[in-house]
Amino acid sequence: MNFETKVIAISGASGSGKTLFTDTIGEELMSAGADIQILREDHYYRNQDHLSMDERVLTNYDHPKAFEHELLVEHLEALKSGNTIEYPQYSHKEHTRLKKTETKSPAHVIIVEGIMLLASPELVPLFDVKIYVDTPLDICLLRRIKRDIESRGRTLDSVIQQYQETVKPMYHQFIAPSRFIADVVITQGGKNRIALDVIKSHIKQILK
Repeated sequence: MNFETKVIAISGASGSGKTLFTDTIGEELMSAGADIQILREDHYYRNQDHLSMDERVLTNYDHPKAFEHELLVEHLEALKSGNTIEYPQYSHKEHTRLKKTETKSPAHVIIVEGIMLLASPELVPLFDVKIYVDTPLDICLLRRIKRDIESRGRTLDSVIQQYQETVKPMYHQFIAPSRFIADVVITQGGKNRIALDVIKSHIKQILK
């Protein structure tokens, strides 16, 4: 089966607004009947069932090796070939994958969102459009603190410690340099209405 699919990557620092940007595009286009599928890189964090909770906490979740990108490559290739996939589910509280998966169907446009997408040589060739959401780090940190405390059961001290030890150093090592291979760099995060409309217009052209 030949299934014409375009893959759009939306990347940027943790807390940059890429999730909001992705969700806004997806919701507005799908409400109009567009054939779109959304994948999250977070779902491809490696399974850590074999590790104790104390060991899981020590994992550097801001390094490319924390992700099973080889599985994401396999899934993107399957979707582009017109096949369904079993999409992993991940618990940020338990720091490992859940037993259940979600069946995802192929679509004409696939949007993939995540921090390390443009820093992964095996993934970049699969992207037809590469978008980088560029947001000041102080804003990213404030958003991360709010999210991790409210929805991931973290303490303020643990969020700050992780940010200083891994998040910020890995941002400078891997994420920030990936900005330069993006086709489009977006400022003002997920609320940049002009950028949203431009990307939506491009996707509509793809769907035609």
